[in-house]
Amino acid sequence: MRTRTLLTLTAAVAAFVLPAALPAAAADTPVLTTGGAGGTPVATGTTLTASLASGTSATFRSSATGTSGVSCTSSQFTVTVTDNPPAPGTATETLTGHTFDSASCTSNVTGVLGVNGIVVDNLPYTTTVSSAGAVAVTPPSGSAVRTTVTLRTLLGSVSCVYEAPGLAGTADNTTHGIAFANQHFTKVSGSALCFADGYFTATYAPVTDGSGVVHVN
Repeated sequence: MRTRTLLTLTAAVAAFVLPAALPAAAADTPVLTTGGAGGTPVATGTTLTASLASGTSATFRSSATGTSGVSCTSSQFTVTVTDNPPAPGTATETLTGHTFDSASCTSNVTGVLGVNGIVVDNLPYTTTVSSAGAVAVTPPSGSAVRTTVTLRTLLGSVSCVYEAPGLAGTADNTTHGIAFANQHFTKVSGSALCFADGYFTATYAPVTDGSGVVHVN
């Protein structure tokens, strides 16, 4: 009788303990995974890259609703994951590269013949991605997100320098991409051919670690 009672008690305790342990395992899923929701954790130190979504362009317009400015069909960013905590939470990355292929860039600004280059300055930047899909790009303390656009004109090469305090984007698990819409830059130097304000719009997808697309949990 004593042995049977102990076995019965042990089984009852196990029935209560095991279900309680399951949510703890689910809570260990990090913010960034590959292979879908709750997939393989993205390890700290992993390099993630993304090019422009197929069929899209990165644009830098003179106004939020205008069509005048610069457009590029080839661009890519590179980040390194520095923290990937359990979800819900916020993952942290270091943006080490953001490039634009000048050969893919055109401009319809009056007096501009072409685009010699677009360079993102002041790298690296800090990038955060929350479980809710909010993306933030932050420059080093005392600095700014800075972009130099070099235009080819009849009078020679003209450099236009623009700055923003930071960028805000949205992560999308449908495309596994990140979208930026009308991110406002202000001209800090350049000739009259450089528009006073720049509005950056681009969608980068998919974000990948080289072996699979990245999912935000």
